[in-house]
Amino acid sequence: MAAGRGVAAEACVGQVVLPGDVLLLPAQPDEDAERLRLGVSVAPRGRLLCGPGLRRCAAGLLVTKCGLLRHRQAGGGAAAGGAYWVDSQQKRYVPVKGDHVIGIVTAKAGDVFKLDVGGSEQASLSYLAFEGATKRNRPHVQVVGDIIYGQFLVANKDMEPEMVCIDSSGRSSGMGLIGQDGFLFKVSLGLIRKLLAPKCEIIQELSQLYPFELVLGMNGRIWVKAKTVQQTLIIVNILEACEYMTAEQRKQALAKLSGN
Repeated sequence: MAAGRGVAAEACVGQVVLPGDVLLLPAQPDEDAERLRLGVSVAPRGRLLCGPGLRRCAAGLLVTKCGLLRHRQAGGGAAAGGAYWVDSQQKRYVPVKGDHVIGIVTAKAGDVFKLDVGGSEQASLSYLAFEGATKRNRPHVQVVGDIIYGQFLVANKDMEPEMVCIDSSGRSSGMGLIGQDGFLFKVSLGLIRKLLAPKCEIIQELSQLYPFELVLGMNGRIWVKAKTVQQTLIIVNILEACEYMTAEQRKQALAKLSGN
């Protein structure tokens, strides 16, 4: 695809795109304003989301990262919408607003914690960004070494990343301080996206092997805790090897472990 020429985004789904390529979006007839003036009911249009590796431009979407173009249809039968993003194999994580990540506390500056999230710079986390936190009721976070699961509230190239451990309604929704027990390790960003996919076969197969707790961060970090240390290490080794095993090889390895 020639840079700057423009190709329909739908035709490029599943294909390799390069930085500078322009993806054209389906033309939307501008009839909503006329319908509103006439009092005619307007069918709600889905919201189109521009994911990582893409940037909006006048013609449509501008590709900023090399990889495979992906698309997810909008739910609820919306007339238009969904999400486009570029699936690429990059080593360093780039913070994205809304991403759920696992950070390691490295320092405290006033009322703000500094967290290593694997990006080019550290993220900040206010002590008030926890469920039920007040000036008197502060979270029990150690200055160095504690592991926190949260999401990015601010993430762009011009500002320091800012994390929170609450959702829009002020609830933790599973975010917050992660227990000291367990094992934290790092995998590739591509494997994390595969594990976070709905109805992931890898997670379903592992859940039949041992009961365990699992926290997945979009920054490539995984925290896992099973009943024993041995079971925890087995799950860690399987998750690390999943990136290089086929589905059949993975099933054979799990069958051997379940037979022991």
